[in-house]
Amino acid sequence: MEKIYIECGKIINTHGCQGGVKLESWCNTPADLASLGRVFLCEKGSYREIKVRRASVFKQFVIAELEGVSDMDAAIALKNTVLYAAREDFQLEDGEYFITDLVGLDVIDADDGRVYGTLLETINRGASDIYVVNTPSGERMIPAVPEFIDRVEIGKGIFVRPISGMLED
Repeated sequence: MEKIYIECGKIINTHGCQGGVKLESWCNTPADLASLGRVFLCEKGSYREIKVRRASVFKQFVIAELEGVSDMDAAIALKNTVLYAAREDFQLEDGEYFITDLVGLDVIDADDGRVYGTLLETINRGASDIYVVNTPSGERMIPAVPEFIDRVEIGKGIFVRPISGMLED
């Protein structure tokens, strides 16, 4: 089932003394997070909308002013809070997808159809994403680069061309 709300970032600190917050972006770019007109907080299983009054990119972070957060005490209370975005607030290009939609997909050999395992998570260490795959012989990692990833079909699988030993013993 497709999630309506997806994690988009985290409040990591305050900014200034009038309720500003510093956000860590979990989007493709900090600019994607800064462009949102609203974010959501998950409270006891339900989502509460918060309007973004102003947001700008500062280095790799986003500095934002959120509706209802008007002083430092209110900003401090939100520190380490995960923010969510409505899926509909993002416009994906052809071939783009949300990482959350990949988790749980089968990782399949693009040539012979053999299933190596399922995607557990995606790690990003800068240059490219790394897919962590749960295989019968344990967790394996595969760089998410065109040399190894043939294609992604949401709902079907991640089709790969690994080198020998990458996903198997």
